[in-house]
Amino acid sequence: MLQDFLQAYVNKYGFSGYTELRAQQNRNRGVMMLNGSLTANNSGTSRGLSARVVKGGAYGFASGTGYGDDLEAIAKVVQTASSHAAFLDSRVQRGKPEFPAIAAFSRKDGFEHDVPVEQSYLLGIVDELDSYIAERFPKLLSRRIFARVLDMEKLLYTSDGVVSHSYVPRSNVYVFMTTQDKDGQPVELYDVMGGYGNFLNNFPNAQDLFGKLEKQYEQVILKAEGVYAKPGIQTVILDSDLAGILAHEAVGHTVEADFVETGSVGGPMFGKQVASEKVSLVDIAHNAFGKLAPVPVFVDDEGTLAQDQMLIENGILTGYMHNKESALKYGHMPNGNARAYDFSDEPLIRMRNTCILPGTDKLEDMIASVEDGYYFTDMNNGQADSTGEFMFGVPMGFEIKNGKLGRAVKDTTVSGVAFEVLKTADMVSDTVTWTNSGMCGKKQSIPVGMGGPAIKVQINVGGRS
Repeated sequence: MLQDFLQAYVNKYGFSGYTELRAQQNRNRGVMMLNGSLTANNSGTSRGLSARVVKGGAYGFASGTGYGDDLEAIAKVVQTASSHAAFLDSRVQRGKPEFPAIAAFSRKDGFEHDVPVEQSYLLGIVDELDSYIAERFPKLLSRRIFARVLDMEKLLYTSDGVVSHSYVPRSNVYVFMTTQDKDGQPVELYDVMGGYGNFLNNFPNAQDLFGKLEKQYEQVILKAEGVYAKPGIQTVILDSDLAGILAHEAVGHTVEADFVETGSVGGPMFGKQVASEKVSLVDIAHNAFGKLAPVPVFVDDEGTLAQDQMLIENGILTGYMHNKESALKYGHMPNGNARAYDFSDEPLIRMRNTCILPGTDKLEDMIASVEDGYYFTDMNNGQADSTGEFMFGVPMGFEIKNGKLGRAVKDTTVSGVAFEVLKTADMVSDTVTWTNSGMCGKKQSIPVGMGGPAIKVQINVGGRS
């Protein structure tokens, strides 16, 4: 129905100059329990229209809550965006060249997964998981379970003749378990399940998750009985979660073209060796290793057909992520990295699914190669800046002694400069695992995928002497 009305607008008014017209609907649902008590039960929908128009050397952007059959409301959004562009161009007068015309196309993606879910179903899953944990693991200090659904539907028309209608559903269950160590200090571990797909498809029943709850409990008990890491530069195997956040936060942002223009380390390092020759890193559009990526983007929010963007190839920094404007400036082709979270957001240069490519090593051989070091398996939030300097939390890991896994390691951190750490990578595992619950917070939060193999590196570890 919505497509019919946007097409009716195009038929009646057409476009004057370069224009992007987007209608979007985001549907959010969430349920949370803490120790058997319902602490959150919410649902909401954000929907509306936006337009972006180019006049001379400037973009104009506008949005409105009209969503449906009001052609005049659509026309008002487009006119407002056009006025903004004309005003800015009169002040800036950059005289940028026009975007190259692209061939018109139309496509529709993701709607085979469009299965509605009732709030009561989320509540039932969370309640059953909570009951299982309470019965099986009564010694826990606390338990917290959170179910979340985010469905993003976008319809895009451009003056180039692009028509894209996409639906990207994502659903996750987060489980937090807290126990205590021998000194009475709280020890927490969490796990995230799900990813791309409707909640009903990802979680047909709670029983399928019981095995993961058992493993998580075993891990948190091991952690409570564990030791603190030794501080300083250590030989560490970073499992896929940590390799993924390193790829995204510490490397990916430095090679987004808008950050490059404002002075990120990705500028002077272009064409240079920034990692071991064993390391290749790519921002994947929609398909990877024979499967759909966690956040598939087939057409971006500027109407560009999305393709993979190689960033580091055999250790050499070879590419940036672009929108149409930055690609024109650098003389590159855009590969579909312009994304917006909400209808009221202007598209920015964003990652999609950023991943270190697999190597040839077996994880067991990597562990066997370490005389004294660590195997870190989980990550939590951290920080990185435009220099590539980073610090990430590590909530779970193990000692490696004489090539064998030892005691669990309590909460610690890893830090360093991403490119310098990646230069030390001398082994890369042959399998890739995705972290599929992440939200990137660059000006506007948006779903992203992060992944990678395990990598063996020299890295600074926080700990206790």
